[in-house]
Amino acid sequence: MAQAVARAVARRETLVVEAGTGVGKTFAYLVPALLSGGRALISTATKSLQDQLFLRDLPRLCDALGVPVRMALLKGRGSYLCLHRMNHARVSAELPDRRAVLALARIERWAQQTRSGDFAELDGLDERSPVIPIVSSTRDNCLGSECPEFRACFVVKARREAMEADVVVVNHHLFFADMTLRDTGVAELLPSVDIAIFDEAHQLAEAGVQFLGTNLGTSQLIDFARDLLGLGLAQARGLQDWQALQATLERAARELRLACAGPMREVRGLLKLRWQDRAGRPGFASALAELACAADEVLEALASVVELSPDFKRLQERAQQFGELARLFSAEPAPGEVRWIDLSTHQARLVESPLDIRAAMQEQLQAAPKAWVFTSATLGDDERLSWFTEPAGLDDATVLRVGSPFNYPEHARLYIPRRFPKPSEPDHAQEVAALAARCARALGGRCFVLTTTLRALQTIGDALRQSFEEGGDGIAVLVQGAAPKRLLLQQFQADPRAVLVGSASFWEGIDVPGDDLQCVLIDKLPFPPPSDPLVEARVQRLEQAGRNAFAEYFIAEAAIALKQGGGRLIRTESDRGLLVVCDPRMAGMNYGRRLRAALPPMGQLAEEAEAMAWLRQLAEQRDEA
Repeated sequence: MAQAVARAVARRETLVVEAGTGVGKTFAYLVPALLSGGRALISTATKSLQDQLFLRDLPRLCDALGVPVRMALLKGRGSYLCLHRMNHARVSAELPDRRAVLALARIERWAQQTRSGDFAELDGLDERSPVIPIVSSTRDNCLGSECPEFRACFVVKARREAMEADVVVVNHHLFFADMTLRDTGVAELLPSVDIAIFDEAHQLAEAGVQFLGTNLGTSQLIDFARDLLGLGLAQARGLQDWQALQATLERAARELRLACAGPMREVRGLLKLRWQDRAGRPGFASALAELACAADEVLEALASVVELSPDFKRLQERAQQFGELARLFSAEPAPGEVRWIDLSTHQARLVESPLDIRAAMQEQLQAAPKAWVFTSATLGDDERLSWFTEPAGLDDATVLRVGSPFNYPEHARLYIPRRFPKPSEPDHAQEVAALAARCARALGGRCFVLTTTLRALQTIGDALRQSFEEGGDGIAVLVQGAAPKRLLLQQFQADPRAVLVGSASFWEGIDVPGDDLQCVLIDKLPFPPPSDPLVEARVQRLEQAGRNAFAEYFIAEAAIALKQGGGRLIRTESDRGLLVVCDPRMAGMNYGRRLRAALPPMGQLAEEAEAMAWLRQLAEQRDEA
């Protein structure tokens, strides 16, 4: 893999590499990039992976190779402290409760000593803390060079360091946000680098679709209303009725969310709703009209105070943008775009987006010549890796598939119960829980159950808890949502006499090496939900082109997700374990062969007795060791 990356760098070509677990792909792309002497941009999927690259992998390699390299880490604005907004927060009465006041005091103490202003430095500060949006900036509320704290600004400093560095670490969201907004510093950076590397590239297309589109979120409106009130009272008290204006905006945001939710009383997790299911309702059109009126009212009020401070000029621009977005979503979508509504517990987001990142990526590839490298453990289930290369517009790229060095035939087993309820049958989730309980008893915990829906997550979690309580097994049940993800994983590794039940976010990026995790159960084949608006639009496009959407889209997506979920099991050369897919279709249907082939070459077990014997054998070997 390292040689293929070195060739791509030397020839300024595009390379796509699928590298199985244990290949060491991070070092395989970093070594040739560092030795080439060229400037490199490295993009990964999450902020925590960015930190790992920047704080651990890059420094170790630079020392080992003896190359003096200037490195920089660049994140989105929301990751950095905004000194202007922090100074304003103390007097603006925006803090929701006493805990937020204490968090602000802690941030103010830290602000005296930090060099980077990156919130990741603050141990124990939850990234979901309500204080962070109050003391960080967004593209909407940043004052730019008119800000009184511009010279000390952490975002400006991070961008300046990135422009001077040899290696810059960013994330996919930042890369695409910049493509559309030219706001994060990547746009100036990209033409000047010789190598662009995308790790965890399987997440690239989803990140792109989110950011290349246009969106209007009710939480953006609430933030705007809060800023309007705070700044109005602090800098122009008595000149306008700021409280009434805030109330008007918040009412418009609430009405829009209610119109999006429709008859749904309670929303858990994130739902994607079809645009046509909501847009035709009278309440929806009037909510957008009300929002446009509220934005106009705010614009009128701000016109009288705009000369007082650059803050008001920025507020005016934001109000104008909300009015334009409300009118855009009231009209028909642009051709070739798909619209949907993201609905969560606290907000609704209207989205209009392209179906894939093809056009955007081709535009980048045709710009200044450089080497492009895309890599992940899962990028497709065919030789061309077309699941990834086609929607990313990389049809002409060189493709390399590097298998895992782990001994799967010896160390891992796959069990698909044939005599098992189908996922559509009412007792399916209960039977998954019963089988998971039998596996956990054989191992003494050490199991993951990965579910495809949040409903199954709760049902299985409750059933497991009841089963272990009745049996007096002393096995804990950890369920996603009960605590932050990192804390749940820490609990699982601290006391492996546990079963962890997780949904989407636990299918990938989770690393539990060694004996702590020896069995992974997947509740059913992870086909994309056919009612998802993006899925519907992609299927429609394939069918219009005379292609088989089930084979080319649904099975390909399921194969990728299975590889990701199953990949949690074997993380080191000595790991051993059992993968259970509780869906008889994988054994009985003709497409099952393709899905089984997508997994690493594990030994296959036909009966539950064999599966339990294998787990008992693993437990004995562990106890002997």
